[in-house]
Amino acid sequence: MNVDKNMFFKSKLKWVALLGLVLSAVSLFTHFLLARYTGSSIDGYQTSITIFSWRPIFENVDVSRTGLRYRRLWGPVRPLVTLHPYANPRGNYEAPGLQTNGYIFIRIQGGFHEIRNSICDVVVIARLLNATLVTPEIQSTTSSKGISSGFKSFAYLYNEDQFIVALAKDVKVLKTLPKHLKWARRRKKIPLFRVPYSTSPDFYLRNVLPVLKKHSVVELVVSGGGCLQAILPPHLEEYQRLRCRVAFHALQFRQEVQQLATAILNRLRASGRPYVAYDPGMTRDALAYHGCSELFQDVHTELIQHRRSWMIKRGIVKEKHSVNSVEKHLNGSCPLMPEEIGILLRAFGYSSDTIIYVSGGEIFGGQRTLIPLHAMFDNVVDRTSLSTSRELNRIYGHEGYLIGTYQRPPPIEEERKIEAWKNSGPRPRPLPPPPARPKYPYNMEGWWGWVAENDNEPESTLVELRTNAHKLLWEAIDYEICIEADVFIPGFDLDGRGHPNLASLVMGQRLYQSSASKTFRPDRKDVAKLLEEIRDDLYQANHTWLTSIRKQLSRSILDGLSIASKVSKPLSFLSHPVPECSCMKRDPNAAMSHASSPSSYTQVQIALGVDYQCPDWMRNDAISVLPKDKGNEEDIDEEDPISELFLWHGSNHEVGRETNEKDTPIEDQEELESGER
Repeated sequence: MNVDKNMFFKSKLKWVALLGLVLSAVSLFTHFLLARYTGSSIDGYQTSITIFSWRPIFENVDVSRTGLRYRRLWGPVRPLVTLHPYANPRGNYEAPGLQTNGYIFIRIQGGFHEIRNSICDVVVIARLLNATLVTPEIQSTTSSKGISSGFKSFAYLYNEDQFIVALAKDVKVLKTLPKHLKWARRRKKIPLFRVPYSTSPDFYLRNVLPVLKKHSVVELVVSGGGCLQAILPPHLEEYQRLRCRVAFHALQFRQEVQQLATAILNRLRASGRPYVAYDPGMTRDALAYHGCSELFQDVHTELIQHRRSWMIKRGIVKEKHSVNSVEKHLNGSCPLMPEEIGILLRAFGYSSDTIIYVSGGEIFGGQRTLIPLHAMFDNVVDRTSLSTSRELNRIYGHEGYLIGTYQRPPPIEEERKIEAWKNSGPRPRPLPPPPARPKYPYNMEGWWGWVAENDNEPESTLVELRTNAHKLLWEAIDYEICIEADVFIPGFDLDGRGHPNLASLVMGQRLYQSSASKTFRPDRKDVAKLLEEIRDDLYQANHTWLTSIRKQLSRSILDGLSIASKVSKPLSFLSHPVPECSCMKRDPNAAMSHASSPSSYTQVQIALGVDYQCPDWMRNDAISVLPKDKGNEEDIDEEDPISELFLWHGSNHEVGRETNEKDTPIEDQEELESGER
């Protein structure tokens, strides 16, 4: 009886095992079918639901978009609401003729902002000389730099077809030189000009134009971020508007880059919250040029000094090698560190769950310098935390393997070591110090391998050249995200030659495209002075200091425009493209609502110099100007932004609680009004 039961039990187990195998086979077969027929749709679905490395942390799920605090932090700048972009020709402006004086071939050297400035300049030069422009060659994106063979130089970054079509009424543009001129260029038989930065139009009319008419072609080598002076004579004002049409309309990034930038922007907006874009501007060249080495420690200081020495030898830097970085920082000559930017934003009232997008292809010092900013804000992100490596590789295109980037160390000669040991003399006695360890290329890559060994930096490897080309695409993505940001704040607005950098171009396009968007332009000297006042008690600031910070940032929105028109615009027109590329739109209702303080709009108009009235087709659209708020119309129970300053993660320590909550709307109202005056 027991034997029969055991047999039945064993047979039952066999049937269960067989059923399990059958179900497993069916499951595998089903998965293969799904992978074959729905692979593309699954990839799209996974992309849409992936949160990547960013895990949003929000203290308050619902954010009220009404009230003075939201208006003060995220609302439009009311005095700039009537300022609108208008870069169309305003006088007698003829389209380019069929016959031109010849061809202009351009080679552009430099980073993202230098390339963008230079392209706008060469288009103006082509129009000035009545020449046919060949799409510029960007030196960082040539095939010798290891980029994908699927892209030409200009098309690696920008949409070439869009560029040609958008400028059809301004300049005749071709993709390549004619064959006979291309052959002559390869044999270096065409005239070449290396034009310096900020060259006057007379130079081209007197020197380049005669050569162009004689040879029908010239080649210009542009470096330093521009080849035409930023401020042109009054009779060439139409050429300034041409610059705006090039920068803000003709120069569109290629489709893959634009799509990834849009995807990242949608992921930022998915939470339904506004975000702040922050550009540190902390590049090695900028820090070396302005003498800011002591802001860092260890090898970073030595690297900055090493670069500064290189700049002095080439005449880029005119000052001494060793300077007092602390004094430079107090004078506003150095970037505001991420910690200082975080303190400013918290002092202004931005909560710890505010989304901060950090831009920049290079942040000198790495992620370590951003640790204080991460400590103050939970949601600090960048392009890498909002995209996958697969998406980034897609915009690079198919890149081949680089040959010769890694060399194996030579084999160890055991015979020589044994012979040296035998001939070392009688023992016991101490052996001489061993010979210096040979240095091979594979362990000399990076900064730490050469900074203490040689006065000259090593030649860039193919990997580094390819990375420099990738940085252009990274900065293109960051540029788009910063343009669309609800709030933008720069850490520094100068590059490694003292010229306006990417942050300056962002502020210029935001002023042109969406002038009412909140863009802080903090006075670094004033900020450094305020921070130095409470350096020992930085995170226990009093109410008076916090109010000073808030007022300084509020004033910087409009006061910074006046400073930019005097400081940045003479160096780069794109950093401040008004009044040439803007017009004023008046609305009777807005004038009545601001009859009590008409000076705010008049002051902005005088400061910017915009007196051109928008055409009728633009004035027909209604202007949505927010009415003047009153303190008693808002919710007086709203939490005081000052009282929640410097709340660290999970901390309950609050500063400035002595402020009465019922005074909060009044303070917010005062700061709103101060931003208008």
